[in-house]
Amino acid sequence: MSQAQQAAPELSPSLQWLNADRQSVAAQQGHVLALVFWNAASTYCHNLLDELMRLQARYPVALSVLGIHQPKFDSELDGRLVLKTANRLGLTFPVANDRGWSTWQHYGIQSWPSVALVDTRGRLRQVLAGDHQGPALDAAIAGLIDEVGGAVRTFQPPRRTGGESRLPLAFPAGLAVGESHLYVADTGHHRILECTHSGRVLREFGTGHGDYLDGPADIAAFRHPRGMCLVRESLYVADTGNHALRRIRLLDGAVETVLGNGRPGAVREGQQVGDATLSLNQPCDVTGTLDRLYLAMAGSNQIWEYDLAQARLRLLAGTGELGIVDGPVRSAMFAHPTGLALVQQTLYVADSATSAIRAIQVAQGQVQTLVGQGLYEFGEHDGQRREARMQLPMALALDPGSPVLWVADSYNGSLRKLRLGGGEMSTHDLPQPLDQPAALAAGAGSLWIANTGAHEVLRFDLASGKLGRLPIGE
Repeated sequence: MSQAQQAAPELSPSLQWLNADRQSVAAQQGHVLALVFWNAASTYCHNLLDELMRLQARYPVALSVLGIHQPKFDSELDGRLVLKTANRLGLTFPVANDRGWSTWQHYGIQSWPSVALVDTRGRLRQVLAGDHQGPALDAAIAGLIDEVGGAVRTFQPPRRTGGESRLPLAFPAGLAVGESHLYVADTGHHRILECTHSGRVLREFGTGHGDYLDGPADIAAFRHPRGMCLVRESLYVADTGNHALRRIRLLDGAVETVLGNGRPGAVREGQQVGDATLSLNQPCDVTGTLDRLYLAMAGSNQIWEYDLAQARLRLLAGTGELGIVDGPVRSAMFAHPTGLALVQQTLYVADSATSAIRAIQVAQGQVQTLVGQGLYEFGEHDGQRREARMQLPMALALDPGSPVLWVADSYNGSLRKLRLGGGEMSTHDLPQPLDQPAALAAGAGSLWIANTGAHEVLRFDLASGKLGRLPIGE
């Protein structure tokens, strides 16, 4: 969209600035401004935000970035929740919550994510929509810099506010439990921790700096790792920020890449051994059996199957389009699936963007929605499956002693349970509210909860109802 002579609209005074003082378009004149319109729950937006941070590092003086957040869910009207998401994503630029969608309307934005580019004289020049816009944005920004011969004004970066406290864990968002160990994806610290069930740290995998590197435990690097599963002597990790599936060999602690090349892209089927061109797109969770794994690919709205023996990747379910459609697996539609639980031949899916729980009958090749109605149908209601509502469910775990599926209802800050075999959904009362829980693991009579927004892991004793915080890293 070319708007070469149009002055960029000034930012609405109704914007709620979350991590910096009030910003304006006028104050950005003299350098290129990228206004990114995004939503906290959208994996499409997460991909574009990552690209913008790369470009900001490439053009540290010439490029200014401001984030304008558009709330979809009721909970996103709360600036604290959006600030938590900005901090979890490591955003390095000022972010405002556009609760009334005023700036969105002033700029004529049609979809998220979108980036409005403003030139050094304050004119709106172009709007780019979609998550795979890195090369186009790079070329457009370079062109606007070249127009003024690189003569851009230096500026003092805005003072940052609202940072997280320094704690032993940072936004933990992945859990896996074995007979004697608990594994925690310390997502904000880009590492995996091996702990006892009581929370004593035994080993650490990853340097703690976001990067993409195989090797021994103290050299290897992850970026925003999330879901995990144990298979024999291996821990498989959905390395979400690297768009990769990694494997930790537990006998010696070495980390190796199974799938992925570090950048998001279209996923394709086939044998993947040694294929450096392979792309994944925001794998958020992994589960499986001794011979095959299942990946929740949030960025492509699909579920993929990986044959461990043959090193072969196969699409299990989902067209790739965003939506909620049941039926045969190859014509079904998902919306940012983030959590998985495998129960015999049924794969349960936390389909976050539709606030739904889906079931894939793997042998029959069918998809069924258990709870959830649509992209804009959400809430907090218990009862029969058709009436029940959630708000951005992120994770699932099967109760070890009963036919109950536990659900981390992230935006409602609650623990829900769905009785399998046609039963109802209910909210399980806990001694304390949860803060954006994003991972669950069940075993040994307990349910472990990643209380992600509070930077902690909780252990819930299923028999006594006691809930306690694990002293991980303390």
